[in-house]
Amino acid sequence: MPHIHLVGISGSLRKDSFNTALLHAALTLLPEEVSLEIASIADLPVYNADQDLPTATERPAAVTAFRNILAKADGFVIVSPEYNYSIPGGLKNAIDWASRGEDTPMANKAVALMGATPGLGGTLRMQVAFHPVFQFLNMRSVYKPEVAITQVSKKFTEGQLTDEPTKELIKKQLVALKALVLKMKDGQ
Repeated sequence: MPHIHLVGISGSLRKDSFNTALLHAALTLLPEEVSLEIASIADLPVYNADQDLPTATERPAAVTAFRNILAKADGFVIVSPEYNYSIPGGLKNAIDWASRGEDTPMANKAVALMGATPGLGGTLRMQVAFHPVFQFLNMRSVYKPEVAITQVSKKFTEGQLTDEPTKELIKKQLVALKALVLKMKDGQ
């Protein structure tokens, strides 16, 4: 079986983010023959087309490094909170940097989306807001199972995911992502 390399991105910059903790939990729940590398969005400047190709002679160093990490991926795991019923600005900014140009490292790849929130909304609106982005990039998303975790304070202890049903749900989504990546590699 071929090895699958995923890249994970957290849409939260908060130090004690439940979403970043969720992404780290995913590292421990991966199926066999799958690895996950985490790419940080913390150092990316605000998107400016004047600093992007073909207008500029080169992109900012942080953007080039971010895009290089994404280019190695067979698929992506995006874990994010929901801000104002949508995608957090920092994460959308990162996607804008990664999605521009014919050399975009995100196009035509598989993606799984997760989110965690202290409330009852489960980040569903953020996840729905991603659909046009995925469509533009011709990405294929894992739709089932959805991972929209509510009341995270009951599911994490000292930054560690402890809720077994949530762990099982994440495992199922990661297995589905692996299957989608393999299907896409086979040209399906």
